[in-house]
Amino acid sequence: MTKYRNLWESLCSYSNLELAFRKARKRKTKKDYVRLFEQNLYNNLQQLRIELLMHSYQQRPLKTFIVRDPKTRKISKADFRDRVIHHALCNIIEPLFDKTFIHDSYANRKDKGTLEQYKKDYQEGKITYNIIYKYLQGWLAYAKQANTHKLRKKVVEAIEKEFPDEIATLEINKLLKIDHANKAATKRV
Repeated sequence: MTKYRNLWESLCSYSNLELAFRKARKRKTKKDYVRLFEQNLYNNLQQLRIELLMHSYQQRPLKTFIVRDPKTRKISKADFRDRVIHHALCNIIEPLFDKTFIHDSYANRKDKGTLEQYKKDYQEGKITYNIIYKYLQGWLAYAKQANTHKLRKKVVEAIEKEFPDEIATLEINKLLKIDHANKAATKRV
């Protein structure tokens, strides 16, 4: 069994917290809570660092709200400073755990399952058209199970954009037709 040393110090380092902040604010730079945190960034990160080092860090209560898209769901959101800590923790443990995953495990892993990586691999001859098509089938099946038409539409549009010559519209329509047939049968019942 491999032993890892100084993980706590790595987690609590200012550079790790700063990197975590940059990851947490990605695509949220216009949010008020991000701007407020960033206005006093150095002090906020130092405060988090001190709380971690002193073992006094406490997660703040989750904010809960309801989303209706297309079905009603209850969503709980962590406070921004807690999300910084989540990213800081992931920065440290992700590389350790990633080594232990099997190659075909894709969920939330860097360079796994993204269209950009598939396109690059396809252009370099590392993967075939059939792999891309199976990828499309998998995402559409997931979106169908999750009952999200927007996700299905987004996946199809992305595939058509990234691989316009490889994937025929007829094949995409064939995959989507199965879903439309299921919807029509459900409405009749």
